Amino acid sequence: MIQVATEAAIGFRSHSGWAELSILAGPTNSPAVVDRWRIELADTAIAGSTQPYHAEEELDLKEAEELISKCAASSTQLAGDALRHAIGEAQTRGYRIAGCGVLLASGKPLPELPSILASHALIHSAEGELFRKVIVQACADVGLPTTEVKEKELYARVQNEFGLAQKDVQYHLVRMGRLIGPPWRQDEKLATLAAWLALAATPRTERADRGHKDKRLGAHVR
Repeated sequence: MIQVATEAAIGFRSHSGWAELSILAGPTNSPAVVDRWRIELADTAIAGSTQPYHAEEELDLKEAEELISKCAASSTQLAGDALRHAIGEAQTRGYRIAGCGVLLASGKPLPELPSILASHALIHSAEGELFRKVIVQACADVGLPTTEVKEKELYARVQNEFGLAQKDVQYHLVRMGRLIGPPWRQDEKLATLAAWLALAATPRTERADRGHKDKRLGAHVR
């Protein structure tokens, strides 16, 4: 008998130089975390790679542009390596990664580089955006669809997608945290919620779980 792999999705919450990765699998009405870990996105061989825009404050514009390009390329490679490793780990456990969820910032589009370097607040924003973009690019490079959601809208998106009240979302987070065990901090929780949305976005999962949605997920809350 041919064994069909269980569909799963990967969620990411990024920071300057690293991100939290969470693999979520199972039916969308009651998924479980397969694993979660931190991935490194900054190449320690490149000075300033963890906070490249901060490192550029002492550089002229041409040097700053070159450093950004170099850091973005190396970080994209690191993100791709981490993603391929996660896909391989999932496969060895009987899961097929069907998509990725990536948390985005809620700010306005960034201005040109000279304006960024003139504002400390924009420097922080630009660094966050750089590492989010390399994750999205890594997902595209391996051919995985990406569900992108602004972090401040995450809980509302989950509630709307699954027909849950806020307390029900918290119930599922507690349930998943108890199953996987510590660490189960804000990073793990938000990356997992992003993965949940990505899992629901896959065509096969939608077809398999259409009947479950009619029952409403809130019925699982005790």
